[in-house]
Amino acid sequence: MIEFRYPFMIVLLLLPFLVRYLLPVVRGMYGDALKVPFVKDFTQIETLQQKGGASSAPIKSKTAFWFLFILWGLLILAAMRPQQIGEPIRLKNDSRDILMVMDISTSMLETDFSYQGKWLDRLTAVKAVASDFIKKRPADRMGLILFGTRAYLQVPLTFDKSSLNEVLWSMEAGMAGNSTSIGDALGLALKNLRQEEATTDNQNKIIILLTDGESNDGSLSLPQAIELAEKEGVKVYTIGVGSGSFSLANAFFGIKNSPLDEESLKTLAEKTKGRYFRADDLKGLVSVYQAIDKLEPENREQNFVYPRQELYYWPLLAAFILASMMAYAYRRRRA
Repeated sequence: MIEFRYPFMIVLLLLPFLVRYLLPVVRGMYGDALKVPFVKDFTQIETLQQKGGASSAPIKSKTAFWFLFILWGLLILAAMRPQQIGEPIRLKNDSRDILMVMDISTSMLETDFSYQGKWLDRLTAVKAVASDFIKKRPADRMGLILFGTRAYLQVPLTFDKSSLNEVLWSMEAGMAGNSTSIGDALGLALKNLRQEEATTDNQNKIIILLTDGESNDGSLSLPQAIELAEKEGVKVYTIGVGSGSFSLANAFFGIKNSPLDEESLKTLAEKTKGRYFRADDLKGLVSVYQAIDKLEPENREQNFVYPRQELYYWPLLAAFILASMMAYAYRRRRA
């Protein structure tokens, strides 16, 4: 599709006609008198009359006028700034960057979440609820960091939600170790958000940190990570999961639960202008992600940009070629 930046300039096409028909004829400095300084000019005039030059002069005058009018039209066309409009490109500046930071230590195997009369382990419940949360936010870039003894960036920020869901469902408890390094995981998330391409500002960068224990490992302590998060200005939502009740099955399989450090999670959320949530069961976990979805509403407006390619140089080039041809023809006739 072609559009004009300044379409109103088309009215200038009438200017040559206004000049030709409305303004008076320009007289010479000697009025209507014809000055012929040389006698031989009379001979040339007589020869032209005999060859019909006098009758063809008006025709040549009209031809020259229309050539000049075409030249003028090409210049006006260039001044109107024709532009070719390309296919729309959706802007991603208004979307959020959301990093989900999830605890996959062995304590996440505790089966204290129930669904339709069946008991589920914490990790399976988190997978189901987080997967639904991901599907509801197609306009946001989302990534996944898993942590236990160590923290790993499993999925960088991406719009590919299907791949993110595949990785989410494939994670297993204990893959990153048995202990809990919340400080390292938070530090890795902040580092990743800082190094990512700047498609969003810090106000649209979100971290959702989920854990069922306390930070008991790692090179970066949780207080240090909290201070770093506060300086970065990235909002952090923290989720503490688990009922905290004793389980005979977990004791039988040797799964040890560390107490949930709610105070640190609350401090982290408070200092980063986020919010702390506690999920004791599956229903509570669902309500947590629903609350976060409402606190960070997705921008549903589709913002597009239309690439524009300038075309003014084509009529300008045509005008230059036509002017050159007219000048060459005039010089040959004069020669």
